[in-house]
Amino acid sequence: MGVLFSPELTVCGIEELPNQRARNVTHVLSLLDPEYPDLDVFHSYAGHHRTTLRFHDIIDAAQGRVMPQPEHLEEILKFGSEFHAQQDAQASSHLLVHCHMGVSRSTAAMLSLMAQANPDEAGESLFTRLVAIRPQAWPNSQMIGFADEQLGRNGDLKAALARHYARQIKARPEFVEWMTSLGREAELRMASIG
Repeated sequence: MGVLFSPELTVCGIEELPNQRARNVTHVLSLLDPEYPDLDVFHSYAGHHRTTLRFHDIIDAAQGRVMPQPEHLEEILKFGSEFHAQQDAQASSHLLVHCHMGVSRSTAAMLSLMAQANPDEAGESLFTRLVAIRPQAWPNSQMIGFADEQLGRNGDLKAALARHYARQIKARPEFVEWMTSLGREAELRMASIG
């Protein structure tokens, strides 16, 4: 497949979207809560291709909440395949992936797209590149698990994720309190074995 991610890459949260409109974004992957209204900001962007998926940023089932599902990851990878197919036809491209905060769903999606495009690149290297794009990345572990399985990575992405969490906690200790408040203790436990 070659290196898909030579185009410009951005991961951000909703509040950062107005600052991206002048950057010639060609493709947008929006990951929103099901109840969140559609975003008017994209009407002010130049022409672009946009896909929107709706599910909550959770890792355990909760009443009234939509868990990330394998089908969501399939849609993300379909978006990636379409993006890749269009690379030959475009002189330049800019991929923007966003969720609410630009920390968990969007970084999991970006990592999945990078792994799809670069099947021979080790998970550790992919996470290093992800942090260069979005330093505060804390990818949703459910989504990374689905990506690992669907891309045939045999646990490489999950193991690299645990090590990534451990590095993030060391660099940003506030993640412990934040993830605990969000009910994401399982990810904190992954960090302790990473």
